[in-house]
Amino acid sequence: MSQTASPHVAAPSPALFFETAFIHQRTAALKAAVDLDVFSAIHEGARDAKRLAERRNASERGMRILCDYLTIMGFLTKSGSEYSLTPDSEVFLIKSSPAYVGGTMQFLCTPDLLRNFTVLADTIRRGSVSNEGNTVAEANPIWVEFARAMVPMMIPSAQVIAQLVNAASPGPMKVLDIAAGHGIFGITIAQQNPAAEIVAVDWPSVLAVATENAQAAGVAARHRLNPGDAFKVDYGTGFDVALLTNFVHHFDVDTNIALLRKAGAALKPGGRVVILEMVPDEGKVTPPLAAGFALTMLAGTPAGDAFTLRELQDMLSTAGYGQATSHATPTPETVVIAQKL
Repeated sequence: MSQTASPHVAAPSPALFFETAFIHQRTAALKAAVDLDVFSAIHEGARDAKRLAERRNASERGMRILCDYLTIMGFLTKSGSEYSLTPDSEVFLIKSSPAYVGGTMQFLCTPDLLRNFTVLADTIRRGSVSNEGNTVAEANPIWVEFARAMVPMMIPSAQVIAQLVNAASPGPMKVLDIAAGHGIFGITIAQQNPAAEIVAVDWPSVLAVATENAQAAGVAARHRLNPGDAFKVDYGTGFDVALLTNFVHHFDVDTNIALLRKAGAALKPGGRVVILEMVPDEGKVTPPLAAGFALTMLAGTPAGDAFTLRELQDMLSTAGYGQATSHATPTPETVVIAQKL
């Protein structure tokens, strides 16, 4: 009698548990490397722990262990005692690179944001963040840090949005930039269209950063400010485009519908609203970065979430917009555009 071999089943392993339990060390190591500007030093020729330590006024032991850990994570490679940059590190983690994103660590590792995750179980019990941890509380100072830190990460999506709204086409364009933050989305449109006028809405302290960026981009004369609460200020009317970038995720469905209606009232007939969001698939577990963003919203907002395309479309339809289209960006975020009916 022949016997059929049973398929091999991997034995249960605690590896995932330990990898996850220690994952905070990965964040700390990357932040330390950014703070010490290790990647730029390697790019400049300091390839071993001794030279790196000398270049960055650090201990040789500390630099060796850090760089070995960065190698384990995949940010560096190692041959003998010398370290080299990976292609990703070469592009995104050298300060002289136009695509440098290391500065975003200053916002992502803001103590107030990290603190929210130390009390996550309490938040889950309540179903909402505490008043102390609410990142969307009135004029929260973390958004100034966000505005200063996040521009490099947002530029690729800003360029996609400018292309999708045909910013380079000749003729005037009036753009409402709601919760503008650093202002780079409206600024990019203004750079591509010399007749574009941008009106940026946000808290005054945050708009000060947007003004700096508009001046640096040479578009300050066409970048006007409308300071205040995005839910309360008068937007005005006659806009061709309303930008809602990285804002919808902070609120629940009903709040977003009200916001979209308000934006629609500011648009010309046929004007378009442009949403930029982490958009998970319908099952809300893929892709990992977009789907996982829901936990960030749970930890830091009273009712925010990562919304699927269908959920965004339903909100837009209820608020008086037509069929939405979705567009990929070079980042984990998705652009969603709909026209006012």
